[in-house]
Amino acid sequence: MKNIIILGSGRSGTSMVAGCFAKSGYFMGEHFWKARDANPKGFFEDREINEINEDLLEPVIPKRLYLFGKEFFRHQPLKRHRWLACLPPDIKIVSNSPLNGRIKKIVQHEPFCLKDPRFSYTLPAWEPYCNNTVFICVFRDPGSTASSIYKECLEVPHLSHPKTGIKISLKQAVKIWTHMYLPILLTHRHHGDWLFLHYNQVLTSEGMDKLEEFTGAKVDRSFPTAKLSRSKPIKSIPPKYMSCT
Repeated sequence: MKNIIILGSGRSGTSMVAGCFAKSGYFMGEHFWKARDANPKGFFEDREINEINEDLLEPVIPKRLYLFGKEFFRHQPLKRHRWLACLPPDIKIVSNSPLNGRIKKIVQHEPFCLKDPRFSYTLPAWEPYCNNTVFICVFRDPGSTASSIYKECLEVPHLSHPKTGIKISLKQAVKIWTHMYLPILLTHRHHGDWLFLHYNQVLTSEGMDKLEEFTGAKVDRSFPTAKLSRSKPIKSIPPKYMSCT
């Protein structure tokens, strides 16, 4: 079996793809975040992997501004929210010895299947230590994804908190979707073996066949569930964003 890294915007179906490999003998982490209403079957994201990527992103996230007792730029993510970052595609992610050590400790567990939307930006820091690894990029129409991101930011307590949460618009959610895929399309995909899967493909036998052929692993075909797709797409997506699909 190949080692796997799963990428794609949050709320795009990456958890559904990761769940297909949960019973395949892969190391996926030691401390998963608990399932909740948004992902009742689980997120398949390890806390340490998230923390490593959070630390890699921290230096490049623009800071919020506090002026005369008011907070500005609430759309800039704080700690734990950096999967909602909106960064330029040519952003340089710089690692260091302690972070590299933590990365090596994770990838020594082979075969591994790692999933985190933050990989869209941080993959260059991990790639030198990932042997025999393939990359799966999951995508979904920007309207449905942006709608789901926006809903998360309104309803999840740590995201909607009046002081430490994040405040975004639907337009900003679409921008997040776009910027998460630009580094993948412009840079990352030119290195290594890549499989691009649409959310809807994962719900088909053809999609499952592609996953098995690409990774050499037996996938759980019963895991994907269409009824969990509940977000209504935004209808007024600008053409420049739709052209990215």
